[in-house]
Amino acid sequence: MVLLLCSCHNGKTHEIQATGITAEMAYEGVNNYCHSEYDWSIAEENPAMMSVTMGEETEAEYKVIFRSYTGALVNFYVDKASGTTRLVESVPALGIDSVAGTINLLDYLDRAN
Repeated sequence: MVLLLCSCHNGKTHEIQATGITAEMAYEGVNNYCHSEYDWSIAEENPAMMSVTMGEETEAEYKVIFRSYTGALVNFYVDKASGTTRLVESVPALGIDSVAGTINLLDYLDRAN
């Protein structure tokens, strides 16, 4: 078995087995990212207004979906092998999709919300 070690921003080390990123790691990293980058104060009284959920999974990646109180979606496509994550913003009501960049999922693991 091969283990890769990742030194994350908070000084903790994550062990990533040869199988790569797990679904739990994908959700945790995206959830941490969303809580650090988006204003959740609007959802304090009604937490259902904003959410992070798992989407479909392919052989190569996980899809994790952030839903904003505005109805906009950010789809996070997490590469299972590397943790590189593509962000695609979507406004379903307007039929708009746009690539919003990439993040390294490993930078957002083990971080406090």
